[in-house]
Amino acid sequence: MDTEDPSAPSRAQSAPADNPTRTRRHGGGITHDNTRHTTRFVVIGNHLVQHKDLSLLAIGLGCHLQSLPTGAGADIKSLAARFPEGPTRIAAALRELEAHGYLRRERHRTQTGRIITRTVSCNQPHADRRREPADTGCPPAKRTPPPPRRTVHKALPAVPQPSSTAPTLLQAALDLLGTLRRHDSRLLLSATDTAHLVPGVAAWLERDVAPGAVRHALTTGLPDEPLRRPAALLAHRLTDLLPPPPPFRTPSAAVPPPRHPLQNCEGCDRGFRAPEAENRCRDCRTAGVIA
Repeated sequence: MDTEDPSAPSRAQSAPADNPTRTRRHGGGITHDNTRHTTRFVVIGNHLVQHKDLSLLAIGLGCHLQSLPTGAGADIKSLAARFPEGPTRIAAALRELEAHGYLRRERHRTQTGRIITRTVSCNQPHADRRREPADTGCPPAKRTPPPPRRTVHKALPAVPQPSSTAPTLLQAALDLLGTLRRHDSRLLLSATDTAHLVPGVAAWLERDVAPGAVRHALTTGLPDEPLRRPAALLAHRLTDLLPPPPPFRTPSAAVPPPRHPLQNCEGCDRGFRAPEAENRCRDCRTAGVIA
């Protein structure tokens, strides 16, 4: 009677049940002899070809559908004519792919009004389905174009306000702003911008600042790059560089006219007031000149 070797396993060990494709330790398993494809190939994700819940028929059919060009027949009749599995098994495999997100069926209305069902093969079942297919072969749905965006400019910065609104003062400020473009062509202002800046310039002028000094403060040291909103820059300068009010001057007291002594005219003996050097009234002086 032969003696049993206790070190030998009683039967061949199989791969772990949780991963049946795991390579055995005894040198078995698959190896690959790969050549890189440069034409006529399709990229298939391992999540499909190694799917744990799909049948082998569903995996193979999913790979076939992903390799088809857009517009190729993918209905049960066309697939049954191509493969030997038959309509029943092919229909079951299509339902598996649809249940796991690799396939969906969409209904479209053609230009003639006919309703057709289009099969969409998804190479990423968890991708965002809001994206449209690359090419469905159906006319795209008409979409209402969004309204054009309106460019809204911020309001111009506030400018100093003068204490006087005399027309001559405001006109002088308006004329000064109109000459700025002669010193820098970028300072061409619109009528609206000019109306906004006029009070600020008037506030400078009423503070005894000469027009040339105001112009120099607004046009000197401007940046070299293009001015996107010259009026905003001018408004900032009118506020930031505003000089203080002129010193307060006490108005001088009015000197009353001199009161000459009362005397009698040597010509007509009428009383009149005049400096002591005058001895005749105005009428007699005038008559003497005429005579």
